[in-house]
Amino acid sequence: MTVYLQAQVRAGADVVQVFDSWVGTLAPADYERSVLPWMRRLFDALRPLGAPTIHFGTGNASLLEAFAAAGSDLVSVDWRVRLDDAWRRIGYAKGIQGNLDPVRPLAGWAAASAGMREILLQAAGRPGHIFNFGHGVMPDTDPDVLKRLVDGVHAETGR
Repeated sequence: MTVYLQAQVRAGADVVQVFDSWVGTLAPADYERSVLPWMRRLFDALRPLGAPTIHFGTGNASLLEAFAAAGSDLVSVDWRVRLDDAWRRIGYAKGIQGNLDPVRPLAGWAAASAGMREILLQAAGRPGHIFNFGHGVMPDTDPDVLKRLVDGVHAETGR
């Protein structure tokens, strides 16, 4: 995987995200013993290339400190972790990506908008926050709600 991701950066990738939908099933000790050394090795190998790196895992609430220790520039969190709690646990110098519940947009604009505002309040304007879903977009999500979310985040953050 290291060679592949290095090739992606050399080919022009601006950011590299290592995505593991099942890592949250591991106990912290199992992650630290069996996964963390490999993630450190991967992020260490990518760092000299200069592209920011993101470490993502669904259900990672019990693994946040270990995720931060892996060496990525940002840690993704899903909707089960408040951004302010996650930042307190991983350190304010590290960026965070997340963490809208992907079901909210299925409930319509009002639910999606309320979730967006909650997340932006928790981010408190800190640099290093990438607004995103806590996991992928649900297949039946209305594209108009997604567009309104993008526009809403830009309007709320002044971007």
